[in-house]
Amino acid sequence: MNFVKRIYEWVLSWSESKWGATALFVLAFAESSFFPVPPDVLLIALCIGTAAKSLRFATVCLAGSVLGALVGYAIGFFAWQNAAGEPTALAQFILAHLFTLEQFNEVKSLYDKYDFWVVFTAGFTPLPYKLITVSGGLFHINLPMFVVASVVSRGLRFFLIAGLIRRYGAPIKVFIDKYFNLLAIAFTVLLIGAFVLVGKFM
Repeated sequence: MNFVKRIYEWVLSWSESKWGATALFVLAFAESSFFPVPPDVLLIALCIGTAAKSLRFATVCLAGSVLGALVGYAIGFFAWQNAAGEPTALAQFILAHLFTLEQFNEVKSLYDKYDFWVVFTAGFTPLPYKLITVSGGLFHINLPMFVVASVVSRGLRFFLIAGLIRRYGAPIKVFIDKYFNLLAIAFTVLLIGAFVLVGKFM
């Protein structure tokens, strides 16, 4: 926990640097495949520091996140198994430190039924997006669909956060910290539920 806290504080320290936007891009890129701290942390700090640039920061965050998602997809697609069909050293590290094989198998069963919504849900809610990017490549889900779902979900999340701060300023941070993830989950459940209901009556 102390290690994670130090990383969290290190990420926040970039909000006071002239390289903050660059750090945000790198963080969003890395978080999509392996880094433990979500880019929201730095995005919120940067937007509060310069509210007028909030939408620009959201764009930087989105670009880094989607490009990082493609790297995560490539890891699953190309670097998960060797020629003998055995897990590579990278795969063994991921399974030992980030995710379990059971988690990957659970995701596979969801992909078989709800591929777009699995990516969307992980991209918009606090679920581990990196698990979805790597497993998406591992199970060879449709790449254009993966990119579209990533852009839509990550874009909604980052631009909503940036828009709230641009509109209401620093006081909205308390609301975001306490309720944003819960509202994101509720919104996703309602959205998917609506599409399911529409599909039944079509």
